Order: sequence, then structure tokens, then C-alpha cells
Amino acid sequence: MKLKVEQLTKEAFAPFGEVVEAAGAREIPINQGFAVRRNGLASVDVAHQGGDTNVCLFVAQPRPAPIAIEVMERHPDGSQLFYPLQDRDWLVVICADPHDLASYRAFLASGRQGVNYARNVWHHPLLVFDADSRFIVVDRAGPGANLEEIFLDKTQPLELDFDAPTLNTTGAAS
Repeated sequence: MKLKVEQLTKEAFAPFGEVVEAAGAREIPINQGFAVRRNGLASVDVAHQGGDTNVCLFVAQPRPAPIAIEVMERHPDGSQLFYPLQDRDWLVVICADPHDLASYRAFLASGRQGVNYARNVWHHPLLVFDADSRFIVVDRAGPGANLEEIFLDKTQPLELDFDAPTLNTTGAAS
């Protein structure tokens, strides 16, 4: 089965969480006019079951091409926010049910867009095109097992389709 890769938009991603981007946010001048603050870019949900906020740095490497969708994960006790630290395109793959290939969606995110996966949303681990791609991640620290993983049936491979009219074969927007 081929999974069409579509551009990441706030409207398309809303059922799964939030797109995190400064575009469209109200600018508030701060620091005597030498900086601008943009509040409310995402709602981090980590307090469930006594959780606390964890801010960390991920450094990701590209997976072999063609990218194989082999595992999905979710976090039942908190949201998980990814925001890139460089302007490089990356991929977001989510689904409603990991056993239902028709429920999968794939999005091409720009290096100026992050995502905040809502609690319990199935998603693929971080997918990048470039070596040493850095992300600030805000998620939950605290008691309990906040990670569930499901490994997919390898006899029914899921391939990413970059043939959408607005994408080229490398995944970069055209």
C-alpha cells in the first residue's frame, strides 16, 4: 500500500494534535524592542498521572531509503512536541489504528514547523531527510510507562508516496 505524503497544515493535522509554527502568531515586542515573543504556540499536556515537563534535544539520522514504516508508538500519559532547530524538511506519519493501513496519514513538515502529538495519538518515530537533524522535544517525565509501541506486519509493507503534485521525489517541497 502506498501512503500519500501531503503538506502539513494546521487544519489537516488538527485531529492528531497541533502544528507548532510562528507564522500567524501575534508578535509581542520584548527586551527593550530587541526581541519578539510569540506566545501560545502549543498546549503541552503532561500533568496526567503526576507527570512533569521534560525538555530535551533529539539528534536524528535519516533512515534507509525507501523509508519503511515498521513501528508506531503513542504516549498515553502526555503530549509530545517536536520542533526542528534548522530549516530542513522532515516527515510526520500518524494513524488512528496501527492495524488499519487505511487510517494512516503522512505529512511533509517544513523546518519552520513542529508538531505537538496529542496524548494517545499513534505516530512513527522521528523521520528526517538529513544527518544530524536537531529537534527540541517537550514531553512528559514522571511515573508510569508513557510509551506503547506496535511493530507492523512486514508482509503488508507501507510505502511513502512522494508523487503528490506539490512534492518532489526527495520529499522537499517544489
